[in-house]
Amino acid sequence: MPGNWYNQLFEVAIGQYGFVTTADARALEAAPGVLVDMERHGHVERVTRGVYRFTALPIEPLAELMQATLWPRGLGIISHDSALDLWDLADVNPAKIHVTVATGARVRRQAPAAYVLHVRDLDRAEVTRHEGIPIVTPMRAILDGLERHLDRRLIDQAVATARERGLLLRDELRTVEGELR
Repeated sequence: MPGNWYNQLFEVAIGQYGFVTTADARALEAAPGVLVDMERHGHVERVTRGVYRFTALPIEPLAELMQATLWPRGLGIISHDSALDLWDLADVNPAKIHVTVATGARVRRQAPAAYVLHVRDLDRAEVTRHEGIPIVTPMRAILDGLERHLDRRLIDQAVATARERGLLLRDELRTVEGELR
């Protein structure tokens, strides 16, 4: 029968699409190795270094995005083409998940093949959550697309969609339009 740590970590996992990290266990002051023991008993599966998924929870469609944000010690933020796709601003279909981390994050290990890692210090105003997942704002996603030289038609579509849905404030719209010139 699962114990107290199971219940506490399960509650964390519910808010993270089934995932928990070793940092989550430390924050709860769990004994070292509790996740390894839970893996040994089949309660969780290790998906990558420091990230585990509760097997009792179903895999949800956005789970891979949450996993991507947790991979760099919980410091990842969905960005670039992946953010445009998640915000449903343009008809992009990214082959990889774009994740941004701050320059001070010091990610030393190789990013999994499914991720494109970007390093940038984001302003607090450029980061939000979408369905519980850390993500850049629509404006930042559009600016990232411009920097990556995303097809201009996709950028125009993203701007038009964001404007139509009221996702860009007047100042943000001016900033984006200035960059487009």
